[in-house]
Amino acid sequence: MTPDDLSAFGQDPWWLVLVKAVAIFVVLVLLTLFNIWWERRVVARMQHRIGPNRNGPFGLLQSLADGVKLALKEDIIPKAADKVVFVIAPVLAVIPAFVTFAVIPFGPEVGVPFSDRTTPLQLTDMPVAVLFVMAIASIGIYGIVLGGWSSGSTYSLLGGLRSSAQMISYEVAMGLALVAVFLYAGSMSTSQIVEAQSDVWFGLILLPSFVIYVIAMVGETNRAPFDLPEAEGELVGGFHTEYSSLKFALFFLAEYINMATVSAVATTLFLGGWRAPFGIERVWEGANEGYVPVIWFFAKMLVFIFFFIWLRGSLPRLRYDQFMAFGWKVLIPVALVWTVAVATMRLARNDGWFAELRDPVSLAIAVGVAVVLLGALFAFSAREGEPEEVPDTAAARPGGFPVPPMPAGGARRGAAAPLRFASTSPSPGAASSDPAPATVPAGAGEEH
Repeated sequence: MTPDDLSAFGQDPWWLVLVKAVAIFVVLVLLTLFNIWWERRVVARMQHRIGPNRNGPFGLLQSLADGVKLALKEDIIPKAADKVVFVIAPVLAVIPAFVTFAVIPFGPEVGVPFSDRTTPLQLTDMPVAVLFVMAIASIGIYGIVLGGWSSGSTYSLLGGLRSSAQMISYEVAMGLALVAVFLYAGSMSTSQIVEAQSDVWFGLILLPSFVIYVIAMVGETNRAPFDLPEAEGELVGGFHTEYSSLKFALFFLAEYINMATVSAVATTLFLGGWRAPFGIERVWEGANEGYVPVIWFFAKMLVFIFFFIWLRGSLPRLRYDQFMAFGWKVLIPVALVWTVAVATMRLARNDGWFAELRDPVSLAIAVGVAVVLLGALFAFSAREGEPEEVPDTAAARPGGFPVPPMPAGGARRGAAAPLRFASTSPSPGAASSDPAPATVPAGAGEEH
């Protein structure tokens, strides 16, 4: 097919479209039950625990038991809540998570059982399919924001506000990471992007875009270490503090389906989609034919989901200021520089600037330029982030209590400082009624 040829789509009868839609729904629900069980088992192994092993073989039915338990719990709506929005918010969060899978290709064209028809293993496709995924995923954020706002709780409201800021910050970096893919594929259609990776995966030749997308997708799904909208250490439960029963289950379902969505998009755009890994198709001619590619697609997707689980069991949660600074001061500038470099190299290739050189050489030049620019950017950021010298204003005085020095201009907030001995008598200009300073650790009272 040509880059703009999507004639294979839109030809299915209504019953086949319905079968595909129901199959996607069932697969996502079952995948969510499996992912919950898998996460518990993996994190338990990392923490030297057993994990679920009672309900069903290897504890596989534990997720189903938890779902039944949530359904039977009492459904509580706070008196201060906006009841209409409070009920709609979980639905608004979970429906877009299912809809985004409509344009994800699971395999090539296959024969329909008990029929002489052929159909692609994809519900539908469009010339701007990737933009469709990002637009629908953005709608899901409204469910979190409205859920936090409508709960009538300060903690829930703060969680919703954090989610909106987080979505804006990391969706910019994610969008910039995908521009390089569009430039190389020459299309925004998911099926055509998979077709463009028949020779080499974009995750290899566009490695910086791949890394930026992987980091941004963790922030987009509110997963540790970026799970600030539901930080239980600060906000009780975050945006879903006041939710219970099936409404809480819908938020839970939306989070795990969003994990599968961003993993499927990463597989489609950077790891060749449903195509077999390198070398397998050389020894097995049917590796990319029939229903076999579905196995490769889900295997790649589960690798990303394992990456989510690994991060949750390994890294602590970031402070919110660190999280926002990383998105705006590191990810977005790096994505901008890399996008300009890729666009320049594509223009050079199309106009024949490097006609005497092979494409890998020109690509190596682009990577070298990108590495130099990124190194300069990180060096500049590190120099800006260095704390200035704190003046020694709290000199040791006999008979005083150990107190830290006062914060000075340019000093890093929360930085450890040695204890000083200060006199109990007030300094010139201080009120005589001030109590004697107490012993406090450096950085006490500041938000972490």
